[in-house]
Amino acid sequence: MSAKQIVALLNSHIDGDEEQFLSIAMQVAADEARAGRTSEADRLKHLVQKARDQARKTGTAGRSPIPLARPRGELQGLVESTYPKIVLDSMVLSDDVRGRLDRLVREQRQRAMLRDHGQAPATHLLLIGPPGTGKTMTASALAGELRLPLFTVRLESLFSRFFGETAGKLRLLFDQIAQVRAVYLLDEFDAIGARRGEPNDVGEIRRVLNSVLSFMEEPNTTDSLVIAATNNIEILDNALARRFDEVIAYELPDAAGARAVVQRRLGRFKVAARIWNAVAADAEGLSQGELVRAADAVVKAAILQEMTHILKDALKLALHDRQMFKGRFRRAP
Repeated sequence: MSAKQIVALLNSHIDGDEEQFLSIAMQVAADEARAGRTSEADRLKHLVQKARDQARKTGTAGRSPIPLARPRGELQGLVESTYPKIVLDSMVLSDDVRGRLDRLVREQRQRAMLRDHGQAPATHLLLIGPPGTGKTMTASALAGELRLPLFTVRLESLFSRFFGETAGKLRLLFDQIAQVRAVYLLDEFDAIGARRGEPNDVGEIRRVLNSVLSFMEEPNTTDSLVIAATNNIEILDNALARRFDEVIAYELPDAAGARAVVQRRLGRFKVAARIWNAVAADAEGLSQGELVRAADAVVKAAILQEMTHILKDALKLALHDRQMFKGRFRRAP
């Protein structure tokens, strides 16, 4: 048994994640079998199966508390931890995106079964698309679905004047991924994933990218989910993009999607079809995030005015304001 496997076993025990504990035990059994120690491998497999059968009888199979993992030491400056409660049903997603995410969640939940058959769940996910389309929220929803903490990596904290310090910080981060099962979000990933050889390429960024490429090849003993998100897929290094198990593209919502986002955010303030038809054109081209902000503005105004319904003109104005706001930034040099 390797030192990393022992550390992973202890961490899963501390976190109360019995399924992860058993999954690592099965990895050890597979290593024993490959080394020719079949009797030890068979004994381990028998014990794992016995533990799973017992969990099914008591109704505790697949249930584990969210581990209260907190970054310590130097990691405190690199990551921040949250414990999301939202799930995928909290989001309005296209059928294609929802199907891909559902498949990933199923692989993560059934990772022990996959490893029993020599397979591994998807653990590296790249989310691409315009700002405000739900990439960051997806990381929170996946953490909520899997009942895992969400560690958001502060990429700006990785960089140092001295390469040795930057490489050391990366080592800390990837050791954390290998030891603590969680969802790790690297937002604005193009900051470190830009193509090598770009005109504005600097040596430090290139060395960081090479380190990331190397670290991503290491075994993920905890099956932690590593999510990178970017608005600029066109500048990502091809070698890096190939390291991801899944690449999911997010788009601006269509007319039906825009209405669903607004209606969900309005909550008890329902919008009649005739009102939406009158404002639908004002919602065209807005991202999910922009639609949410428009809906929030209307709801707050209705609450303060003690109204029980949404006025067409108020919703139209809120959507128009978001269009104007978006247009100003688009024209900015």
